[in-house]
This record gives sequence, C-alpha cells and structure tokens, in this order.
Amino acid sequence: MAEGGVGTCPQVFVVDRQASYISQPSGKVSRWTRVSQKFLLLLVGLTLLGLVVEGCFIYRLYKKTEEFSLCRYHPLCQNLSHPQISGQQGGAIIRQVGPKESNEIPTVPPHLDQVQQKPFAHLIGFTDRIVDKVVVWVDDVTHSMVYDGHGRLSVEKEGYYYLYSKLTLNAAEECSVIQHKVMKDTNAYNNVPIMLMRSKSYRCHTQTRSKASGGQDLWNSFLAGIFHLRSKDKIYVTLENITEIRPGPADNFMGAFMISPGNILLPTL
Repeated sequence: MAEGGVGTCPQVFVVDRQASYISQPSGKVSRWTRVSQKFLLLLVGLTLLGLVVEGCFIYRLYKKTEEFSLCRYHPLCQNLSHPQISGQQGGAIIRQVGPKESNEIPTVPPHLDQVQQKPFAHLIGFTDRIVDKVVVWVDDVTHSMVYDGHGRLSVEKEGYYYLYSKLTLNAAEECSVIQHKVMKDTNAYNNVPIMLMRSKSYRCHTQTRSKASGGQDLWNSFLAGIFHLRSKDKIYVTLENITEIRPGPADNFMGAFMISPGNILLPTL
C-alpha cells in the first residue's frame, strides 16, 4: 500500500458452525406418500363395499327364512317338505286348496292310522261285587284287549302300557288299613299274582267329615304307571279292608293303553 494512497477495506468472512440445516424432501418421497394415501383410501372403499354387500345377503336370507316359517304350517308346504308321503296325500291337499269342492273323503295319514290301531281299554263303574278281593266292573270299552267280565283284562299284543285306576271309597266306621292295588297274572311266572302298584292308607271314620259329605266319609285313591306287558297277561284291581265303594262311572274306573310296541325299549331312569 502506498502512503497517502486510498487503501481498500479488507473483506471479512464469518462462518457460523452452529447453524442448522433443514433438508428438503426429495421429489421421490413425496410421490410415495401420495401413492400410499391413494392405496389406503382404496382399501377403505373396498371394505365399505364388502359390508354393504354382506348386509344385502343377510337381509335376503332373513326374508327367505321368514317366508319359510310362515309357509311351513300350510298343508301344501308340508306336502312339499315331505315328498315321501306326497303321493298318498297329494290328492287330498290339492282338493283342499283348489277352487272346486270334491265329495271324495281325504285319506287318513299313516301315522294317525297307526295310533288308532294301538290297543286300549277303559273299564268303568262298580257292580257292588268283589270276588276274591278283585273289583268287578259294570261296563267296558276295549280295542285289541279282552275283558272277561270278572274283573280281569287280557293283553293281546306285547308292549309298554300306561295303566291307571281310580276308586272312590267310603271308610268303615272302625279304623282299618285300606289297600288299593293293580295286579298282574302272567304265564312267565305260572300266573302267580304280581303287584304292579299299591296305595295303602290307614283310615278311620270321623263324624266331622261324615257330616260335611252328607253322611259319608269319602276317600279317593288313584294309581298310574307304565309297565311292560306280554301277550296273554291279565291285569286287574284288588281292594282290601273296605266295606263300601261309592258307585258311579266317574268315581271308579280302570284302563290301559299301549304307548309303544314291545320291540322298542324305553330309557331307564
């Protein structure tokens, strides 16, 4: 530099080493973000569409189920749901739903016919006679069973039977043990009497009950149960230690009816 000359100012550069640098995202990262967002929106749309389609299928299934539940009680729907008997019942059903009436008698369904063929018997009344403690009945209604007229009912078909008996009694003036039994004689045990059911009660005549019932001290005894009976078995009712039975078909009776044939085993308790 010359003395007296004009000197130039020196240039000073300051470097800030603590300055932060913000990196700008590149163009490739921005494009990937946009693609991801579009793919996510597409998945959400497909999910909503699947829910709508599933809801439509569920609604159609519900309507079909509702229509079937209302239709199953109609005779025509029952015929279509049971094709094995449609040939037997089809004619009767068509006549019922058709516009024209017919004078033909509809056929009885097979299961009802089988029920009518099962044996049964109902013995009613009391004849004021007890032969060897066996109650003799006034009248009888039987089917595939035989009443001998002396209190014994014979079984013709083997099977499981529901037996029942009711007696209306007038207690004796003295105290006594009253026994109402349902018995069976079978060839399997050389016709030795077998007790199936029994009602045993100690009764005494009381003036209070006698006045309340019009001079009688009445007492009812009812027995019922299911038993296996063989062909030629005989069932009957016995009564011990009683002086009087109140007469009447509604007060005294005995009966039996088959609930299943002998080749079907009932569950054991």
